[in-house]
Amino acid sequence: MGGPVLPILVALFTALMGGLYLLGVFRRRRPGEPPLDKGLLPWLGHVLEFRRDTAKFLQRMQEKHGDVFTIQLGGFYITFLQDPLSFGPFVKESREKLDFNIFAKHLVKRVFGYWSPHSEHHHLQQSSNKYLKGDGLEVLTQSMTSNLQNLMLHDLGKEQRAWTEEGLFMYCYNIVFRAGYLSLYGNVSPKSEDGLEKAKEKDRVESEALFCKFRKYDQLFPNLAYGVLAPKRRLELRRLMDYFWDALAVRKVKSKDNISGWVWEMQQVREEKGMDEAMIDRYMFLLLWASQGNTGPSAFWLLVYIMKNPDAMAAIKAEVDQIVRESGQQVKRGEPLLNVTREMLIKTTIMDSAVEETLRLCAAPLLTRAVLQDMTLKMADGREFLIRKGDRMAVFPYTGVQMDPGIHPDPMSFKYDRFLNPDGSKKTEFYKDGKKVKYYTMPWGAGVSICPGRFFATNELKQFIFLMLVYFEFELLDPNTEVPKIDVRRWGFGTMQPDKEVPFRYRLRY
Repeated sequence: MGGPVLPILVALFTALMGGLYLLGVFRRRRPGEPPLDKGLLPWLGHVLEFRRDTAKFLQRMQEKHGDVFTIQLGGFYITFLQDPLSFGPFVKESREKLDFNIFAKHLVKRVFGYWSPHSEHHHLQQSSNKYLKGDGLEVLTQSMTSNLQNLMLHDLGKEQRAWTEEGLFMYCYNIVFRAGYLSLYGNVSPKSEDGLEKAKEKDRVESEALFCKFRKYDQLFPNLAYGVLAPKRRLELRRLMDYFWDALAVRKVKSKDNISGWVWEMQQVREEKGMDEAMIDRYMFLLLWASQGNTGPSAFWLLVYIMKNPDAMAAIKAEVDQIVRESGQQVKRGEPLLNVTREMLIKTTIMDSAVEETLRLCAAPLLTRAVLQDMTLKMADGREFLIRKGDRMAVFPYTGVQMDPGIHPDPMSFKYDRFLNPDGSKKTEFYKDGKKVKYYTMPWGAGVSICPGRFFATNELKQFIFLMLVYFEFELLDPNTEVPKIDVRRWGFGTMQPDKEVPFRYRLRY
């Protein structure tokens, strides 16, 4: 009996050791590496605390270990860099050492069901530069103005101007999302309806239905991204994804008028490469989330901040009124609707500062890279740390720089002119310990993963605020309402959302 037992015991021991190795039990900090904190749970490490409140957890780790530390999260070892003076090497490191695409492709497959065997980052950047900035942005800005007018001002001129009460977050998210969607994916053709007004009405109805479904998906997104969605929710998710894959299907988008060059080129390139149409439909949903998932919440934060700050409201309103006058347009009953052009948006220096301050307070992306080679991280103060191949590196700008009181005094307060110089020009020089900080706020990410649609998103936000200030009276139902706290479940996924709704009321001026 003794003969067969020994090999079995050896096999069991080997399997046990292999399992413990995979769980990270044997990982030790090597000389020159950052402090290592594996947590108490094998393999899981700190993942539960990290998910509960990412910002609070990382602040605790930074107080414990300093500006560079490695933690275990769900089987991965991630080195966090939290010194803003040292962000340069992370942002600029070659893709041979730090790669964004590996992590992004797996996340996209999990949350959108989309997969491509090819790297698509280069084409995305090229197409975004062509259509989401410069001359291409001018066309898209005009389309956004038209769609905002349809959604916000279709009742203009009617005799009844009663107050409407709503939640501010849902109002902002709804309007900006729908206008952005229509601007990118096109409008119902008047030829398919009984004229232009019927087509506009159908745009309003269909975009409203789409937003309601999107909001349900949006609420599932954090748990979906972390891979912890409950089975019951997975059934709901599948129904929602089927809905979007059908609603945004290429065959349907092609029947629209005014499709943006960006969306058209994205699907055309994939068709030419022979990608299955069903997979392109999935990509259309990915583009919708990437382009419209953050702008509406950003509009909410900006509006609630300026409603709580009379000086900010007065300064931005005066700037808007001046720009309207300089454009030669008149806003009054019987006149054509205000055309908010890209040329007008370029002049909004005060609003730009308020937008940047809003994003500093509320945008919290997690920038993650896969470590493809053993490498050395060189810090601004001369220290060097060895980073292992197979690990990940990450920067969380919200705690790393945006909330740093050494860079932004009184960082939790909204100061609409924080990004303005005394002469009214844009402020771009910020310092920490007497040293200039290049990456003083990073709401759009940085380097290869910087948001390619940031110029369009900023214009969307500003156009919405423009029309609100010009055409509406609005106020909080309770003037003593505090600015809500951030919903901590969404850390890492762009603009944060509030933990509660803010009741307000509005009505047309004309």
